[in-house]
Parts: sequence; C-alpha cells; structure tokens
Amino acid sequence: MFVLVLCNCSYLNNFNNLKQNKVMQRKGVVNLPLHTGHPPKWLFTRMVDLSKAIASVIIEEYSLNEFINRLSNPFWFQAFSCVLGFDWHSSGTTTTTLGALKISLSPEEHGIYLSGGKGAKSRKTPEGIKHAGEMFNLKTKTTEKLIKTSKLSAKIDNSCIQDGFILYQHNFFITETGNWAVIQQGLNTENKYARRYHWMGENVDKLLENPHSGISCDLKNPHTLNMTDKESKEAQKISVDLINDNPNHLRQYFKRKNNQMLLEDFIMPEHHPILDTDLSDEEFEVLKKAYEIQVENYEELILLKGIGPKKIRALALISDLVYGEPASWRDPVKYSFTHGGKDGFPYPVDREVYDNSISTMKDAIEQAKIKKDDKLKAIKRLDDFIS
Repeated sequence: MFVLVLCNCSYLNNFNNLKQNKVMQRKGVVNLPLHTGHPPKWLFTRMVDLSKAIASVIIEEYSLNEFINRLSNPFWFQAFSCVLGFDWHSSGTTTTTLGALKISLSPEEHGIYLSGGKGAKSRKTPEGIKHAGEMFNLKTKTTEKLIKTSKLSAKIDNSCIQDGFILYQHNFFITETGNWAVIQQGLNTENKYARRYHWMGENVDKLLENPHSGISCDLKNPHTLNMTDKESKEAQKISVDLINDNPNHLRQYFKRKNNQMLLEDFIMPEHHPILDTDLSDEEFEVLKKAYEIQVENYEELILLKGIGPKKIRALALISDLVYGEPASWRDPVKYSFTHGGKDGFPYPVDREVYDNSISTMKDAIEQAKIKKDDKLKAIKRLDDFIS
C-alpha cells in the first residue's frame, strides 16, 4: 500500500521561503490504490515532452548520475510524477511516469537507457540491457554483470523480502558509464495495493545486504521475512550449507513417516510466520538439483531456477529451528512519499531532504525548454503537491 503524507508548509510566491526554517506539519494520510486503465493520449504526449525537458535540464546542469540518483529517491520520483500531470492518488504514477521516460530518454542525447516495464515487458529486460551495452560500447563483462544485477534485484524483492507484495513491473536504468538504477513495483493481491522499490547502483555495496535506496509504503508488515537484513547473514550461509549437504535429510523437518507432520508443528516464536504447506516431491527435486550444482554462496542459490519464496522461507525457518540462527523478520520499508509518516512512521519528516528534493525539481522546471503556459502549470502542480 502506498501512503502519501501531505505536508502543510508555508509556500509563498518566492520559492526561496522553502529553504528557510519553516515548520512542516503532517496534514493527512491518503492511500494509493491500484488503478486500471491508461491516461488519455493528449496527457501522455505532454508527459513525454515535459519529462524530457526536466531530465535534460538536470543532466546538463547537474549530471547524468544525479538524474538517476533523483529517480532513486521515492519522494522526488513521486513529485516528478505529479509535475508531469498524473494523478498522484494512484499506483499508476509508477507505470505511466516510467512509460513516459522510456520514450523521452534518448541514449544518444542523454546517455541513458531504460529497459523493462510492466508484465511481459519486464521479461525482456536482459535483451534491453544487452542492447544498451552495445550502444554504449560497454565491456561484455560489464553487460553480463548488469543483466545479473537486474535478475537479482527482481529475485530479492520478490522472494528474499517476503512482505506480501508480488512484483508485476521491473524497470532497469543503464547509463553510458555502466551505472544503474532500478525502480520496480509489487502488488498485494489481498488488499489490491502497491509497494514501490528503489535501487541506486553506486550506493549498493552488497546486493544481499540492505540494498535499497528506498521503499515506498507506510504500512509495515510485522511478518516480513527479510533475507537482505544484516541479521539474516548467518541464515544465508546456513541455507547454502543445508543445500550443499544433500537436501534429502531436510525431509525430517517437514514430515513424519505418516506424512502428517508439517514444519508448522514445531513451536516457534510469535514473530515467526511459518509454512502452512509441505514441500512436494517435485519441489524437493529442485533442491536436489541445487545440491548437485554445489553453489558457492547465497546469491548463486537464489538465482537457480525453481528456488522461489517457498523454498527460501523453508531454509530460513530450518536455519532457526536446527541451528538457532534466525533470519530477520523486520520489514525494510524506509519511506513514505513525503519523507515522514503518520506519528513519525516510518520516520519523522526530514526537512533538509524534503526541501532539497523540491528545490531541484523547481529549478529544473524553471529552466526547462517548454512553453511558458506548460511551465506555469507544472509549477502549479508542484505547489499543489507540497501544500
């Protein structure tokens, strides 16, 4: 679920007032539901033009890396979407804004390529990365690493972080220097809300250790398995050991001889949401194939075909049950849309970050090479968003 916390701040005609010590107070909470359908053609055309104008200014005045760094900021991205003219009260801000950027960003002009998309388009991401590598004359090893990074980022947010949201779109940015960023979104099929995940390549030291630049959602799930948390480091290692030591012996932790005992029969702490089904013979075959390969680390393990959320969860639970090394059950959500949520959750408003995000956006709009009327309307939408 996306939740937008609107901030009530003194916003006078002179934008510089935003940079002064004005007190911002939380005004209300708005849930962002999943919406179907498409924006009207005339609106989308203008979104493409405006997104290109703003991107061009930021890349020229700041740098290419600064542009994708801004995209990796959940609040800046949301403000950007609203400036383009899309209704912020919708999960469609992600899909439509990225769709506009995919058209407006030119590898030749801007030095950046956007691959992936929603649904079937996301599965073509590797092809897009390979194409970008050829255009930017990147080394083969660099391109291969980027493809692997794309697959890992999707696998991590879909399987290693089990927060109740299933990915339905994946977008991968590549720059001419080989830098990258990821924006992807997941769907909760029960409540029909979305959660957006942001990654910034240059800020990621280890893909499997707190890799996100931000996750947009104001509701924390107390039963989130988080295998990317530092607390899960030992559970990662034990998961690999369990597979490499022949998974046949794992059957004892699922069934008795009468096939009635499930892992859920073990007494676990309250915060441990546990499996409600057993692993089938077919699923154990996947573990056997992983054993035959003898993976060297957790990264190799989760990239194997057939190693999905259920098996990752089972290995994590057994790591705790048998070896006393629990995985983390802490939801890694970091951001509400406006850097601060209800009652200080996920964390209090960060005025400096907030002001900086808006300042960059305002400056880009003012310098954008667009019609004066369009520029004024864009500034008005930004004003409405932050007031």
